[in-house]
Amino acid sequence: MKVLVTGVAGFIGSVIAEKLLQRGDEVVGIDNLNDYYDVSLKKARLARIESCEKSAVFRYIKQDIADRQGMENLFAAEQFDAVINLAAQAGVRYSLENPLAYVESNITGFAHLLEGCRHNNVKHFVYASSSSIYGLNESMPFSVHDNVDHPVSLYAASKKSNELMAHSYSHLYGLATTGLRFFTVYGPWSRPDMAMLKFTHKMVAGEEIDVYNHGKHRRDFTYIDDIVDGVVRVLDKPPTGNTQWDGKNPDPASSPAPWKIYNIGNQKPLELMDYIKSIEKHLGIKAKINYLPLQAGDVPATYADIEDLMTDVNYRPAMDLDQGVKNFVDWYKDYYQTASLKT
Repeated sequence: MKVLVTGVAGFIGSVIAEKLLQRGDEVVGIDNLNDYYDVSLKKARLARIESCEKSAVFRYIKQDIADRQGMENLFAAEQFDAVINLAAQAGVRYSLENPLAYVESNITGFAHLLEGCRHNNVKHFVYASSSSIYGLNESMPFSVHDNVDHPVSLYAASKKSNELMAHSYSHLYGLATTGLRFFTVYGPWSRPDMAMLKFTHKMVAGEEIDVYNHGKHRRDFTYIDDIVDGVVRVLDKPPTGNTQWDGKNPDPASSPAPWKIYNIGNQKPLELMDYIKSIEKHLGIKAKINYLPLQAGDVPATYADIEDLMTDVNYRPAMDLDQGVKNFVDWYKDYYQTASLKT
């Protein structure tokens, strides 16, 4: 299978590309290598993909999904079987500062991908949504069968828009689309704006870490390998449409069109402070903590109901949080050359 992976130099995209290559797929990866965070980290991820055993069937192309003509040319030339879209302007907090960046990438760029799939006979379009989409919902665990019409950040609103846009293409053109609402992904090679790497950098530097909601956050922490396993399982099973769907009692997670939404998480929400204690344990450093109120656009807890994903593709997250944190810290010590922390 020939697969386009967008955002291939990103945290999740790079690991997915490796997984697909390992099983024998041909992968074309695109990324615009923007400077939202350290470009050298993105280049290091690309180098890792290119050094893997089956890299002969991997090609990287520097490309921005917001470039309409560039995307039209790419799809016409390559004729992909499937697309995994992980290219997006990420981050809830940054969306408060630069909202138009989210419109350009997450809305306009997403539309270019849908058009590319529509006009070039792509069989399955899988894309990243987000747990942020649940917004003001307080019913736990978060279920894909619940209404999500009240996002609290533009980032979340852009992801809700993606799900609606995908449905229209599934309905009008028969394009099989699957949206995955990711829940607090962590692990080696993560982004510097994510809590784990941000906390670790500051702890190593002897600086305070900002902990919002006075440390009372609960998160459904999901290890990168579990996430990638779920994405690949979904890729192999395009939706065909729900024949039992009832327009008088509509299910928000499915449709008579070939369109589906899943949560992809660990289904085990944990205290943020337990997460921090695990980082402290494996770094051998006590965190200096600056407790702050809940930040605008943030939610106090996330908890994924993953029953649909377990039933449909036999998804079974397996990584224990403490072991996952250890894996991250081991990578951190190696990548950032922190010789003083190595034992």
